[in-house]
Amino acid sequence: MRGARRDSVAFTVLVAVLVCGGAAVMLLVLALSGAPDTLLVATTLAALPVVPLVACYLWLDRYEPEPRRLLLMGLLWGGFVATAAAILIQGVGGLVAGFTQEASLAVVAPVSEELTKGLFLLLLLWWRRAELDGVLDGIVYAGMVGVGFAFTENILYLAAAYDGTDGTGPGGTEALTATFVVRCLFSPFAHPLFTTFTGIGIGLAVGSRSGAVRVLAPLAGYGLAVLAHGLWNGATLFGFGSFALVYAVLMFPALVGLGVLAVWARHSERRMLIAALADASQRGLIPATDIGWVVDLQGRRHARAHARQWAGPAGERAMRDYQQAAVELGFLHHRFLRGTPPPDFAARGQEHVARIAAVRPSIAFPGQVVPTR
Repeated sequence: MRGARRDSVAFTVLVAVLVCGGAAVMLLVLALSGAPDTLLVATTLAALPVVPLVACYLWLDRYEPEPRRLLLMGLLWGGFVATAAAILIQGVGGLVAGFTQEASLAVVAPVSEELTKGLFLLLLLWWRRAELDGVLDGIVYAGMVGVGFAFTENILYLAAAYDGTDGTGPGGTEALTATFVVRCLFSPFAHPLFTTFTGIGIGLAVGSRSGAVRVLAPLAGYGLAVLAHGLWNGATLFGFGSFALVYAVLMFPALVGLGVLAVWARHSERRMLIAALADASQRGLIPATDIGWVVDLQGRRHARAHARQWAGPAGERAMRDYQQAAVELGFLHHRFLRGTPPPDFAARGQEHVARIAAVRPSIAFPGQVVPTR
């Protein structure tokens, strides 16, 4: 596990440094984008869709909740690193290559923005692969990065609309309202949706036994992200009618389709956990009678409430720790059964089993005798 810890530290340090640098750049950009009162209004409006979007991804992530620290890193990466890097790339590209505004919007922006957002997922794949168990994890992390990116970008667009510097009119409250409706009410999912394609590619790569799939799936996902982003941006060049057509014919069906895929992946995780933990119980790693209290979400809540009733907050923490260790063991054991275990599979498995063995004697599920202390 020593190598895994080094990778974790390297990932954390690199992301923290880049987030701080990106934040400095974006705070400067924001400071130059409008008066303080304008930025306050723009930031407030841009924040409104963030909470419901994040809540949706947390709901998807309930079977094996990803570390909140990593999810926060994804948000910060999208909000600061990806936005700052995309602005720098597009600015330098415009000066050096002389891209037209249309080419920059339809080609350069999708290529650069999906690259800078997707880089966080690649870093996870490289240094924190143990946190990625499949497609659903890729969707969740991609969504967090996309939400962060959209938040910061929306501040810039809303401020520009109010100040009249976006090139669409004189500005004011009417322009601000129109931009808010389009970007924050009708299409707050756009950036998370685009980056989700990259996340799916990363998730497929993690779960595949094929070397070709491990290389091609992330590239294909990135290509689809760029294509969807380019079509979305390009539609705005031809007026509201084209934008509405692309929204109705392409983007909304894609959103529904990916939503169905995410929910299906969430339900498939339940079936996978049952099968993996059943096999683990046959090997003596976990009692078979505990599986329902670990896999079923309602059963998890019931077990934690029971532990809290009989042993207080300490009992509930012990139950949570046991359930988390068992779920992580289930995902790890599934990868072992599929033939795609991580390099540190044995050490991680022993750690999960040790946690389970240490906590199990001090907890009891509903209907069982509560251990004496």
